[in-house]
Amino acid sequence: MQNINIATLIIIAANVLISLKGFKDFTFFEKYKFNIAGIRRGEQIRMFTSGFLHADFNHLLFNMLTLYFFAGVVIGYVGVSKFIAIYIASLLFGSLLSYFFHKDEYHYSAVGASGAVTGVLYSAILFIPNENLYLFFAIPIPAWIFGLAYLLYSIYGMKNKVGNIGHDAHLGGAIAGYILTIAFAPYLLQTSLWIVAILAFPIILLFLLHKTGKI
Repeated sequence: MQNINIATLIIIAANVLISLKGFKDFTFFEKYKFNIAGIRRGEQIRMFTSGFLHADFNHLLFNMLTLYFFAGVVIGYVGVSKFIAIYIASLLFGSLLSYFFHKDEYHYSAVGASGAVTGVLYSAILFIPNENLYLFFAIPIPAWIFGLAYLLYSIYGMKNKVGNIGHDAHLGGAIAGYILTIAFAPYLLQTSLWIVAILAFPIILLFLLHKTGKI
């Protein structure tokens, strides 16, 4: 088992404790989840608190396992404070992008750390693009291919409303993780320019699809 940084441990503990509270307390869950109607009433805190609530235990477990495996990579390259900045910015930008695309859907609700975790994942991929990730825990795939495919699928899922998944939050988190990682480690533009360019493709595609009214 890898050593886990205290910052990662605190974030995981916060997610677990707040999610467990939400599982047991419906009023608490409803008060702090991401909800367009609530946000438009002035409850902007939901854009942050929703990132610590989860729909069920499997949702929580998947996000925390992903965070556990990739947080250490980001911390190892940029340090704890910048890792925390990436995590929080990805959480908030994921919520902001969700709000942007759903602002007129007053019933729209969402929960989960997926935006924040995707930002950390995308950041880690920029640093270790050729490391193998294991699809379905069995099929090895280079990290950069996984990251590219994941965001392209998120765009497809967002455009076609696939599943009960906040694809826009994933994309928002990835965008924040990407931008901050380049800002914190600008040397990547020299040492890994091809990876930086490839991982920018889904972000540019999302912008173009929105600009042309296709998403």
